[in-house]
Order: sequence, then structure tokens, then C-alpha cells
Amino acid sequence: MTVSLHLGFSFMTRIFPKAYVICLRRHNMVCNKPFLCAMRLFGTGPNDSDREDSSSDASASAFPQFSRRASLFGRRRPLSPLERVSQLLPEDTLSQEVWALRDTIKSQVEQDVQSLGKEPEAIEVPRESIAPSQVCVPWEKPICFGETLLAEFSRKRCLKFQKMFQLKEGLKLSSNWGIIPHNDIKGRHAGSIIHTSKGMQFLIRRPGLDEFTLFMKRGPAIAYPKDASAMLTMMDVTEGDCVLESGSGSGAMSLFLSRAVGYKGSVLSVEIREDHHRCAVLNYQRWRSSWSLRRGEEWPDNVHFHHGDLISAGPLLAGRGFHSVALDMVNPHLVLPAVVPHLHPGSVCAVYQANITQVIDLMEGLRCSALPLVCERIVEVQYRDWLVGPSYKKDGTFNKRKSPDYDDNADDESESNEVTKGDMKLPVPFGDVPYIARPHPEQTGHTAFLIKLRKILK
Repeated sequence: MTVSLHLGFSFMTRIFPKAYVICLRRHNMVCNKPFLCAMRLFGTGPNDSDREDSSSDASASAFPQFSRRASLFGRRRPLSPLERVSQLLPEDTLSQEVWALRDTIKSQVEQDVQSLGKEPEAIEVPRESIAPSQVCVPWEKPICFGETLLAEFSRKRCLKFQKMFQLKEGLKLSSNWGIIPHNDIKGRHAGSIIHTSKGMQFLIRRPGLDEFTLFMKRGPAIAYPKDASAMLTMMDVTEGDCVLESGSGSGAMSLFLSRAVGYKGSVLSVEIREDHHRCAVLNYQRWRSSWSLRRGEEWPDNVHFHHGDLISAGPLLAGRGFHSVALDMVNPHLVLPAVVPHLHPGSVCAVYQANITQVIDLMEGLRCSALPLVCERIVEVQYRDWLVGPSYKKDGTFNKRKSPDYDDNADDESESNEVTKGDMKLPVPFGDVPYIARPHPEQTGHTAFLIKLRKILK
């Protein structure tokens, strides 16, 4: 009986201190090896005194081994039930299966340490794959004073600021996102990124003709680029044509016709209102002056603006013929009797009308006038803008395309979605990034109806 009590007491004094220390260690309350050694000396087994020198190593081996990689990410490797039970038992009572498991874990820890200690292999980037920073086009010059420029600022895939301005010495480009002096823009190449006084990145570039017509000073409503391009296609305007335009407006259609007919052609633009006539002339001259500074050559001076009424402009049209006619006015059927005799047979007269009631009045005027015209088409041009871009995470990195057998419990940190070489970030492999596509929330509504009339010989 005494022997059994002694053995029981010895077993309890060996087990409970270990279990107590393990609990404290798991709650980050004990991390001092001398204290662990002192707890190990409470045992009264026959081998405790012989293992006094190696108590620190034994105590360290009695606790679970965690990989260095797991500690770096702030997480511990999950333990199996066999490991949990083996930590509560004396080492001399463990089986060979448990010792083999511990040896396997130890080898894994050494492999993790070696892999983390290695430096990443350098990635060779072929010279052919690196594009030059900029390509100098012979006819493009650096930005100079007097040019018309376009400033843009985007954030989170949305265009926050867009403004067209003329570059002048001593002035400043002001916005809610900072100020850029015009002197800092001069001498740069078009398409440069310039930082504002608040550190925001603005894109400074030259506007295209379609953008210039959208941002230029207007009197009346303009013919939008999508409608102007459709009218040019209807009229089949080519270089060297002679075109008649009625309703200069703000000069948008006059600019598109001027580019289409080129140096060999000519455009006669008639406007009944004096203020609209002045606005069209100023916009036309402003574009020509900016073009000459940009390219070093003159824009063709092929548009002749006339202030007057087309109905009573018989002397102006006398002896002239036109390959096509563009009408942008409220009552186009009133001027058709004066225009049709000067239109070549088989040519097209394109009419720009804002609402459907004007289209009905035009069709009724054609029916009553008995003119040699046939209506071929009545169309409405509609565009639908889309937003297409890669999928980003909240930290700014790309999402990765997941395979069908993707495991949600996999370690996300082990998958890298970007490759770096020094300070240079290389793109992820082709096809690894998913894309998001959806219609733009702001769509262009109705602008106008386009009527295609063709002259025939009866």
C-alpha cells in the first residue's frame, strides 16, 4: 500500500507541474526557461536527479514546435490530437509513433528556416520586353505657350476633373486638387504627368478634334462627334469635295467637314444669326492656331463663313455646285427649294434634327414640295460606354483568378500575385488576373435624328 501511494504521488508530481506550465505557456504567461527548469525539479522520480543538467533541453522538447513561417504571419500551426495528448504525458512513456511524428515536425521546421533564409532568385528580364519611355514623333513638338491643352485627373477608375485651357505665360491651372503654373507645363511633351501643389497627378495632353468640339465655347448646341461622324459617312465626304453647310452654330460640324475635304476641298458655311456666326469663326481660328503651334504647319483654311439667310442667298450660290449638303436648322424644308438645284444628281443631303416633330414637318414638306429627293434613312445614333478593368484588392494589389478546384482553407499568404525585382514591379502572368466589366453609370442620352435625303432624276 505504501509503495502504491508513493508511486501515485510521484506520478502526480511529475504530471501536474508540466500540465500547469503548458497552460501558462499557451496563454503567453510563462516564457522563462529557469522557471521551467525549477518546475521540472519538483518530480521525485528516480531519474530526475540524473537529468538535472539537461532539464532545459528536455523542457524545451516537451513543448510544441511551431514553424518559423507560421510565427511570421502571427498564427500557430494546428496540432493533431496525438500531439496534444503526447504533450501531457511523460517522455519516457511515449511510443515510437509519437517520436517519429516529432522528428517529422522538426525536419519541417528546419526546411522552413532554410527556405526563409534563402534570398529570392533574380528574375532575368529580356531587354526586348522593356519598351522605351517615349517615342519622338517627327511632327510633334514640345508644349509651348498659345496651345490648347486638356488636363485630366482620375481616382479609383473615375474621372474626377477634366478641363480644356489655353496655355499662357504667368497663368495657373486651378482646381480643387491643387494648382499647376502654366510655366511648369511649357516645354514638356504631351501626355506628361504633372503634380499639383497638393501632390495630385494630373495628365496634361493635347485634345483631339472630337474633344475640342465638346469643350470649346458654345453658343447654340453643337453637333456631337458621334452624330457628325455618322453624317460624314452618309454624305460620303472625301478629300477635294465641295460641301455646303447651313447652320454654322458653334463651328463643330464645320471643323469636321474641314478635315474631311482637306486642302483641295472647300466648305461654305452659312449662318443666319450674327452671334452664332462669330462664335463659329472664333472656334475655327482657335483650333487652327493651336494646330499650327502643335504641328508646325497650317491647318487648311478651307471653310468660308457667311452671315446671311440661305433662302435669299441666290447670288452666293450662283454658278456653284456641291457634292453634298449638311443642314442643321429648325425648318430645313424651307431652304431645300433653294439648295437642291445646286446639288449634284445622286448626291446626299444630310439633315440634323433635334426632335421627332421636326422630322415629321420635314417629311410633310418633302411631300408637298415635289422636290427630286427621296428619304433613304432616318436614324438615331446611340453609344453605350463600358467600364472594363482588372479586379483589385483593398490594399491595391490584383486579385488572382481561382481554379475550379480552389481550396478555401489554403494559405493565401503562400500565393504571391506580383513579382518584384528590386524596386521594379513586374506584371503578373498573362491571364492570372480577373476583370470586371459593366456599363458606365453615366450614359449619353438622345442628341438628334439624322435624315438621309438623296437627289434623283425623275
